[in-house]
Amino acid sequence: MKVAVFGRFYNKTTSSSVETLFNYLLKKDVDAYIETEFYNIIKAEAPNNNYSNFKTFDDLDKSFDLLVSVGGDGTILRAITFVKDIDIPIIGINTGRLGFLATIQVDGIENAIQDIIDGKYTISERTLLSVETVPENADITPLNFALNEIAVNRKNTTSMISVETYLNGEYLTSYWSDGLIVASPTGSTGYSLSCGGPVITPDTNSFILTPIAPHNLSARPLVIPDSTEIHLKVTGREDNHLISLDSRIATLDNNTLIKIKKAPFKIKMIDLLNESFLDTLRKKLLWGEDKRN
Repeated sequence: MKVAVFGRFYNKTTSSSVETLFNYLLKKDVDAYIETEFYNIIKAEAPNNNYSNFKTFDDLDKSFDLLVSVGGDGTILRAITFVKDIDIPIIGINTGRLGFLATIQVDGIENAIQDIIDGKYTISERTLLSVETVPENADITPLNFALNEIAVNRKNTTSMISVETYLNGEYLTSYWSDGLIVASPTGSTGYSLSCGGPVITPDTNSFILTPIAPHNLSARPLVIPDSTEIHLKVTGREDNHLISLDSRIATLDNNTLIKIKKAPFKIKMIDLLNESFLDTLRKKLLWGEDKRN
């Protein structure tokens, strides 16, 4: 088995997880590669740890069987920029906080890796969003996709922006707000949820439009088919605004045409047999804390 390991930090909360993972991969004679920047962070923070048996990678290809992300959900969102459209399954070790995507807990690393080696898992295919702008923006084009959401936000102002919104060419509304989130089913438990959007299961063929602090109080989150092409155009007191693709941010001039639709590929997430989305939902949202349940 050929495994890629990706992370962004090496500190008190991640070091034990990294060491447990690396030691178990060595024990099982797995052909493991560490992302180059992550490898350099580890060497700088823990110079006494010898991971010389591991190779490094800058890019991935189809020869890899698996990518293991060490961190929180944000680390997985960064990991997909390596995987792109080459169908390498991803699983995450949760050293972050909430962990809807990174589901392996620190005390379950060895069992989880063994289950994967033994083929005791299923694959969940996750829909992505893609974006195109007119005129084209050089900061977006190379990685113009997002797993969680694409959002437009105000920049350098306390004033609201207006987000003119069209669905399949038909005018919907202009959201007077701090911004607008277009979320995938995976992203329904992220930024959209914190702004009052609904939770939808990962296999739902839908997207969510969630306004951010709307001034028109009748504006509510809207669930639409994922076959919809969404066009946005932002105006406001400032000359430009922000667009974010998961954790990546670029600046756009006002009146730029933003075209959002379903990406032509999906990301494969590994689901262990003792975990499910509904189980994760109950745990993370504390639904079982009500003793009547």
